Amino acid sequence: MQENDQEHFKRELGLLDGTMLVVGSMIGSGIFIVSADIARQVGSAGWLTLIWLISGLITIIAAVSYGELSAMFPKAGGQYVYLKEAYNKLIAFLYGWSFFAVIQTGTIAAVGVAFSKFAAYLYEPFSDENILYELGAFKLNAAQLVSIFTIVLLTYINSRGVKNGKILQTVLTIIKILSLLGLIVFGFTLGAKASVWDANWADGWNTRVFDKESGSWLPIGGTALITGISAAMVGSLFSSDAWNGVTFIAGEIKNPKRNVGFSLFLGTFIVTIIYVLTNIMYLAVIPLDEIATAKSDRVAVVASQYIFGNIGTLIIAIMIMISTFACNNGLIMAGARVYYTMANDGLFFKKAAVLNSSSVPAWALWAQCVWASALCLTGKYGDLLDFVIIIVLIFYILTIYGIFILRKKMPDVERPYKAFGYPFLPMLYIIIAAAICVSLLLTKFSTCGWGVLIMLTGIPVYYLTKPKEDKIS
Repeated sequence: MQENDQEHFKRELGLLDGTMLVVGSMIGSGIFIVSADIARQVGSAGWLTLIWLISGLITIIAAVSYGELSAMFPKAGGQYVYLKEAYNKLIAFLYGWSFFAVIQTGTIAAVGVAFSKFAAYLYEPFSDENILYELGAFKLNAAQLVSIFTIVLLTYINSRGVKNGKILQTVLTIIKILSLLGLIVFGFTLGAKASVWDANWADGWNTRVFDKESGSWLPIGGTALITGISAAMVGSLFSSDAWNGVTFIAGEIKNPKRNVGFSLFLGTFIVTIIYVLTNIMYLAVIPLDEIATAKSDRVAVVASQYIFGNIGTLIIAIMIMISTFACNNGLIMAGARVYYTMANDGLFFKKAAVLNSSSVPAWALWAQCVWASALCLTGKYGDLLDFVIIIVLIFYILTIYGIFILRKKMPDVERPYKAFGYPFLPMLYIIIAAAICVSLLLTKFSTCGWGVLIMLTGIPVYYLTKPKEDKIS
């Protein structure tokens, strides 16, 4: 991308805005529901806590490693730019292709549906059981319309300029952090019971798996335990994802060489602390069996009922609606900047490279909106999350390995910030993430295999659509 294209963006986001984008994009609905599935996979308080802690730590390692890249290339497009510089246009295109087809749009769709699921608590007709239209196997329900409405509304707000999206993001994220901290504090002070805590930790490291058919626990160990841990980590890693969104909008951040990397660290650190504390609170309030068998996996609802009584359900519903709304605002704002940068490289629709009068890529925002809305209508968003996590991890591995490549390829380029713990911590992330990928392909091939296939279909698309002179680059 030419430097003059970059200059059209307005640098209106400070360190607080960047950090709030990271936190706001990471905290969606996962922390309120994922612990149920983790509890079923590993069946112990110690492992439940450890999985959230490991997920948080490897996310922080990845984020502080990205700090080096964000300081080297403080441009719009973030991860896409890093892959292009470290490898070539094909690898960068495969990321952008996967990003538009599944990663960003699939996540926006899933978060939108989570919003509507909890909106139905406040107003029953918004439920996914309220079928509005049927045509053969296709069923249009109210929840899908609500999620599409929120995606369209947030796209419109962001098309009016980065300042509107920024204010909404910062305000909602601060509300989100305070409400989660409030839930943790009230959980420990009003809902915690020593008997529940002691029972949960009595055999805190004894691994079991919950068998849904018999409704009983079965002991696990060895390879079955490794499989259970990697399956359980899909949820915690997905809940900790989208932290890299701040790199996509680096073109609009003040002093990006410092603030992008710093907001990556601060954001992932804050979220990890909140996630671990929330799970320790769950273990102080709810017996482990009830965490594993929570209705529709809504662990936070169970906790809130223990803490606040019947009104607890409404409190959690409102919290999750604010949380998912802010999460989608961050995802929508950041995602369009990747398509903008790809279009400038001739790898996406030309119109995506145009900034509107408010200095934002409006066409890219609306294209993202249309496809994310279409994914809401498929009803297959649950599968999309499995597709997403495998592709996300593959590209995180490639990007972090890119740090090693660029140290050799561009030794003299200024690095205002260097990857913390290099080379050990970045390599540790690569090893752990690669092990999780292999385990996922072995245990969830039906969904994760599709994810890899979607990514690979980008190769013929790249060669069919590229001008001849670019094919070798």
